[in-house]
Amino acid sequence: MKARSLVVFGVLAGLLPVAAMVQLATGTSGADSLAVLAGGGDDLMRGIVLELRLPRVLVAIGAGACLGVAGCVLQAVLRNPLASPEVTGIGSGAVLGAVAATVFGAGGEHGPSALLVWAIAGGIAGGGLLWLVTAHSARDEGRLVVVGVLVSAVLSGAALVLLTARPQLAGAITQWLIGSLTGRGWEHWHLLWPWVIGVLVAAVAIAGVLDILSVGAEHATVVGVAVRSWQGVAVLVAVVSASVAIATVGALAFVGLLAPHGARYLVGTSHRATIPASALLGAVTVSAADTVATRVTAWVAGSERQFGLPAGAITAVLGAVVLIRVARRVTTSKGQ
Repeated sequence: MKARSLVVFGVLAGLLPVAAMVQLATGTSGADSLAVLAGGGDDLMRGIVLELRLPRVLVAIGAGACLGVAGCVLQAVLRNPLASPEVTGIGSGAVLGAVAATVFGAGGEHGPSALLVWAIAGGIAGGGLLWLVTAHSARDEGRLVVVGVLVSAVLSGAALVLLTARPQLAGAITQWLIGSLTGRGWEHWHLLWPWVIGVLVAAVAIAGVLDILSVGAEHATVVGVAVRSWQGVAVLVAVVSASVAIATVGALAFVGLLAPHGARYLVGTSHRATIPASALLGAVTVSAADTVATRVTAWVAGSERQFGLPAGAITAVLGAVVLIRVARRVTTSKGQ
């Protein structure tokens, strides 16, 4: 790994706990939060920090890391800088699974674990649908994104249909459609962290293959890579990574687009470096977005209980700006 990449990883590794600490201290003072973490503080402050704020911070970090990994893998295997869970059907499929679990009451008895299963099933369905539709045109990168957007629209429409069937659940379902860390607790973190480790290990394990696939299918075939098989493995890693994050916090839009672009800019194109950098940037992005959303909530309404700006609204705005810039750059490069 180049010296520059090591420096970047050092900076990112230092930035993550800073972002986490700022998020943890939102609603309390930094000194009080540090005191609790050091074993001090009164019972009320310990309850706020350890039972409400800390698991929310950890879930933000884990979900952001998973979304960053998912976007990085998708952009490599689809060879398209616009690829992300939102425009491939994976994100919308996972949301549809979570919404369906909510509507049919599947999450009531088993809680987050049931939502996770439904979300992964939905993500696999969404990714599989895109895979089938584009099976004979994998070299047409533009068509992949167009079809992905159409698949996402269809699955999002299906989620809205389910919403009309149970309008009394609009509040809970909206959380999956937009993405929010409100109410995330230790049960969500305990369910999430093994998957975070698993997808990170799996993605890094296939990093060398992703380097080859990102060059092109013909090159991969020449060097002896079983293209379709490895593409399927990579997409499965991306599906699971995105689905477990969405099952935990909902559709935090464009984190999977933002993180990989930032990672490639900072550490280059080697996926052994890009994947962990994307995970770190995704974690920082979600943590920062939740901090901004919480502070705006307090500023606008004077109380978090009266008004709640979801973190997904912040990531959507940031992602839209990046999406426009990337789309312009891709259009310009193709026009030359």
